[in-house]
Amino acid sequence: MLRRLFPLIVLCALSCVSSAAFARNCAITVEATDMMTFNLKTIRVPGDCAQLRVTLKHVGRMPAQAMGHNWVLTETRHHRDVGLAGGRMKLADDYLPRNDARVIAHTRVIGGGQTAEVVFSTARLRKGGAYTFFCSFPGHWNMMKGTLLFE
Repeated sequence: MLRRLFPLIVLCALSCVSSAAFARNCAITVEATDMMTFNLKTIRVPGDCAQLRVTLKHVGRMPAQAMGHNWVLTETRHHRDVGLAGGRMKLADDYLPRNDARVIAHTRVIGGGQTAEVVFSTARLRKGGAYTFFCSFPGHWNMMKGTLLFE
């Protein structure tokens, strides 16, 4: 009797589990340090994510004015130009040109112990496209970077 009931019990238990429990993870946490590094070099985003939530944690101690960090996403072909343009901007602008269409998403610039978050639509991302995330604080863009893969 128990052998016949066990599969039925398992089936009932599984039907009670929310479908959200089986959903893809469309959120990522990236840590930035006072040593001008991100803890991740590659971020893989499942292609069925309609949105991506990026949380940036500055795990260092230095203030935003001295060693601020943000998280910026562009197509790889725009990384250099946006990074250089950021060097001419101000902290109040998050070291980014305002309304720059090359910027897919970005967080604000934060200092040690702070957290920032951005949620954005993945509609602008193409599967297999080349994307670079980086910090646009002056002088950081070329070494504080990684690759985002939209799979």
